[in-house]
Amino acid sequence: MTAASTVAPVPLLTPARERAMLWLLALTQFTVIMDFMVMMPLAPQLMQAFGIGPAAVSGAVSAYAWCAGLSGLLAATYIDRFDRKKLLLTMFFLFTVSNLACALAPNFHVLLWSRAFAGLTGGVLGAMVMAIIGDVIPSERRGAATGIVMTSFAMAAVGGVPVGVVLAAHFGWASPFFLLVVLSLLIWLGAARVLPSLTAHMGAAPTPLRQVLPKLLALFRERRHLEAFALSIVNMTAGMLVIPFISPVLVGNMGLAPADVTWVYLAGGCATIFTARLIGRWADRAGKQQVYRWVALLSIAPLLFMTHLPQLPLLALMLAFPFFMALVSGRTIPLQALLTTIPEPHKRGAFLSANSALQSLGSGLGAWLGGLTLQTDAAGHISGYGINGWLAAALSLWTVWWVARVRGAAPQGAPA
Repeated sequence: MTAASTVAPVPLLTPARERAMLWLLALTQFTVIMDFMVMMPLAPQLMQAFGIGPAAVSGAVSAYAWCAGLSGLLAATYIDRFDRKKLLLTMFFLFTVSNLACALAPNFHVLLWSRAFAGLTGGVLGAMVMAIIGDVIPSERRGAATGIVMTSFAMAAVGGVPVGVVLAAHFGWASPFFLLVVLSLLIWLGAARVLPSLTAHMGAAPTPLRQVLPKLLALFRERRHLEAFALSIVNMTAGMLVIPFISPVLVGNMGLAPADVTWVYLAGGCATIFTARLIGRWADRAGKQQVYRWVALLSIAPLLFMTHLPQLPLLALMLAFPFFMALVSGRTIPLQALLTTIPEPHKRGAFLSANSALQSLGSGLGAWLGGLTLQTDAAGHISGYGINGWLAAALSLWTVWWVARVRGAAPQGAPA
């Protein structure tokens, strides 16, 4: 893969193969998102199975997030040295092995290390998916392509997590991880068949190892990159000030049963299956910056609504939550499409890996700051959530202003 002769131009795909590729990338993302999300509803069973407390379960979730961020940052040093297809398949296989290790963990220490390994491998896959989209899909259609891939979040919320929770209730906490292993193997086989070899980004010769770290640091010396990184971090921080605490608030303050929360998320996930693709096509027509600005601005209303909820019945919550999901997750679609245009093509993988790491940092920062403002009384009621809403609204307004500063490299778009 290092010889100049192995570097080929970006292949032209038939429409059918392009659609198949995008849905396989979406399914790859689906497994990564489900793997992360399913840990939280499994907490009671894990505590009982291993005799641990809530802090230990939280530590396993954090281990995944921090390792994913570290992995994304380290990946920036090597991701552009290899064929995108081969690297994606390698990391996806290791991710599958990590889930098998989770399912077979005999004690909590092995589970913790397995979750860390899952983070190290899963943290690279998101950057790989977006790098492939950036290489193959022209800029004028990249918003729609990103919208297809971003339906993975909706699929995880609608199908992945509820099915995982039901399986865990009937067959034990390990069953969702066995399911992920089977699904990942099937998706891996499909990706091996459909994805094209992508080496056009590699250039005539690989970067010498002694120059890898300086090149990584050089990513953070370009003003255009830093402005994009800032937007990405703040966008994630704003959302994570609110998102992790929705379920506890619905149970503690609204009086919903934990099973009823699944219906709320199901309603929101169903909505995003349709809105994600609509927002992606809108971004292609009207411009990625303009659409991000509008969706981020509109998302402020549901952010404030969810953090200042009046007492509502389950049906009303199911009708309201889709607006939150569609807009708060929807603003990430034009943002991700915009980010693929920021670096030059030969830096795209490294840039997106570094951005993935910084997004994990922003997620952790938002969840940590959000937790600092909350207090729980003896009856289980949570207070202080409104502060999180106002902070998220303020940060969202900042991104609406800041996005105008984020400009892509010239010329933009994937190679013809």
